[in-house]
Amino acid sequence: MRLPLVRPQIAAGVFGPPVITPASWRDFLGVWRLERACFGKDAWPLPDVLGALTWPGAVRLKADAGGNLVAFAAADDQLAKGQAWITTIGVHPDYRRRGLAEGLMRECERRLRAARIRLTVRAGNLPALQLYRKLGYEQVEVWRRYYSGREDGVVMEKRGNGTRSE
Repeated sequence: MRLPLVRPQIAAGVFGPPVITPASWRDFLGVWRLERACFGKDAWPLPDVLGALTWPGAVRLKADAGGNLVAFAAADDQLAKGQAWITTIGVHPDYRRRGLAEGLMRECERRLRAARIRLTVRAGNLPALQLYRKLGYEQVEVWRRYYSGREDGVVMEKRGNGTRSE
């Protein structure tokens, strides 16, 4: 039996706005389902999801609405290289265009210590590209045929972070 990712009442906003909090291994099933709902063929396999939720020192954030995980972001500070990577960010299709991706990005940036932050996005994902540019990211590289369907990956970078306040 498959459990729904989001109950209809939650999608309709009956339980109030989503709340961003740290994620942990306990969110494994919700993150795995969210990856599949957001990224289809490009979704991380189970071991990668578990790694994202358990890798020491990584930033892991989720947005929860009424007990359901509706958005997730993970990032990795690679301080020895002077950079960090936002390794994934996904918002359930029923929750897009509500500011969750921007909220997750800003909170990831706040928690990361590296001076440069990078991420990779599908070349055709225009809403994500627009958001990242709004947040100060610039294209620095293109990875040819990186995603399924042979779509290019655009590597974007933001410099001058290093503002961790914790």
